Amino acid sequence: MCFICKRIEMIKNGENRFFVKELETGYVVIGDHQHFKGYTLFLCKEHKSELFELNDTFKQKYFEEMTLVAKAVHTAFGAEKMNYELLGNGETHLHWHLFPRKSGDLGNYGNCGKGPVWWYPMEKMYDDENCPDDTQLENMKSKLLKELDILIS
Repeated sequence: MCFICKRIEMIKNGENRFFVKELETGYVVIGDHQHFKGYTLFLCKEHKSELFELNDTFKQKYFEEMTLVAKAVHTAFGAEKMNYELLGNGETHLHWHLFPRKSGDLGNYGNCGKGPVWWYPMEKMYDDENCPDDTQLENMKSKLLKELDILIS
């Protein structure tokens, strides 16, 4: 079973503390590491590697829901700009990385502090100091869920 499928199983079993909300085509989860405050993932319910493998109806709904999640992240975490990533090189199960961006979030990295999140050193981005504690995580989940519920209702 792939890593994303394992995370989805944890959601279904009530064991994924990062889970925020189930949508028709996927699951919204807060990222394990939060250098970019509000970093969220949208995990596809179907185990597919490529967008073109999804049937057209599901694919359209998946895009629509991903953009709703992005808008909710933008609002909940006060983003100045959103970054969207759907790479699949490490984990081939379709999943979106949604990064709320703010001025200066790269520090001294990149061109004048501007650029893709991947310019920030991975060892710093995934440092344990960027893992939210239980209180921070619940606060983030609450903010995001509130915005999702407004957009979906």
